[in-house]
Amino acid sequence: MKNEHVLLKGTLILTLSGFLTKIIGFLYRIFLSQTIGAQGMGIYQLIFPIHTLCFALTVGGIQTAISRFVAARAALKDEQGARDIFFLATTLSMSLSFFVTFLLFRHASWFALHILLEEQCTPLLKVSVLSIPMGTFHSCVNGYYFARKKTSIPAWSQLVEQLARVSASYVIWMIWSREQHPITPLLAVSGLFFGELFSMLFSMLFILLDFRKYEYHILHMHTPYQSLKDIICLALPLTGNRLFINLLHSMESVLIPGHLRLYGLDSASALSVYGVLNGMALPLILFPSAVTNAVSVMLLPSVAENQATGNYDKIRSCIFTTIRFCLILGFLSTLFFYSTGDLLGLLLFKNEFAGTFIKTLSFICPFLYLSSTLSGILNGLGETGKYFLQNLLGLSIRLLFVFFVIPRYGIIGYLWGLLVSEVFITLLTLFFLRKYMHLTA
Repeated sequence: MKNEHVLLKGTLILTLSGFLTKIIGFLYRIFLSQTIGAQGMGIYQLIFPIHTLCFALTVGGIQTAISRFVAARAALKDEQGARDIFFLATTLSMSLSFFVTFLLFRHASWFALHILLEEQCTPLLKVSVLSIPMGTFHSCVNGYYFARKKTSIPAWSQLVEQLARVSASYVIWMIWSREQHPITPLLAVSGLFFGELFSMLFSMLFILLDFRKYEYHILHMHTPYQSLKDIICLALPLTGNRLFINLLHSMESVLIPGHLRLYGLDSASALSVYGVLNGMALPLILFPSAVTNAVSVMLLPSVAENQATGNYDKIRSCIFTTIRFCLILGFLSTLFFYSTGDLLGLLLFKNEFAGTFIKTLSFICPFLYLSSTLSGILNGLGETGKYFLQNLLGLSIRLLFVFFVIPRYGIIGYLWGLLVSEVFITLLTLFFLRKYMHLTA
């Protein structure tokens, strides 16, 4: 009962903070759509494939390793070992982040021209890459506190990040407007930088207080080489998986505007359509995922603990409860977005295309919410290979639609690909979890 209470409390905290963050973020996107326009949103969205690729390399697998190993050691009352894991993993992660930042900053122009195929992305990359070490440290701290089921600190840091991002962007916009400076996508990237800066400082304060309260000493670290080996053994394949998946996702994002041009759109229109999809419609569809993301984050360490103690009844109960909850939320979201899509597109974004995209994307809600939450269980069970496979196959389906359907049917063809992909991933994840759905202690 105690574990269930902690899981419920943590999920509620993350859900509330997630909703607040998404509300603020959603208002922020409306602000950006009115200041930098649909084309500016498209250019801004183009940098995120490289941005997420960097985070996949620096912290993607390591954050999961922190959550899993800290949770396992805390369950065994090994407080020194839990903090050893955080220190070693964070040191490794930060070293990677500084290397990536140096490399990308120095060659930003090459990445913009040859990878993103858009020269205007060069200054955006140079600013955004400076936030990578900050976001990396913030993610490591979140992984530690998720494992300890102390979700209030990650929740508050999420709010701090979003508030700092919006506040900085608004102040910069006022200064640029007063000085009659052109309002470009650099406005949004500057907000991204300040958001990561303040969230890092917030996270650093609490982790230092935690280590000081426990009187942690590096010199008392036991079996550091074995701990580092365990971290690398778990994080390396997971990082490789995420890198490959993010590489495919980056290809998908970069290819969409190009194949929209094959459909007959000019460059500016292609970027505008891409901006409406990724900067307006998709964030709205993902709004209810504040709940499912919170559940997924809390399930990972809980499932890892239950697996370590052999409590398969709890794992089985988690899976079935997750399925029921996500399907109810998903179908209600589909009904809402389909019936109000046109109104929301015009009311929030003053864009007719946004309404069409929202209505079409509404059908992916049950599958999107369910697959993301079940993936948290899959990772908690250490089934990283299966997690990689499902994402690989799902992205491959979407890439096929990008190559062969978008040139003929336009962006609607890509929306069909998203639906087919999410249905396939959901069914495959359920197939992978089938043995845990029948096991008992």
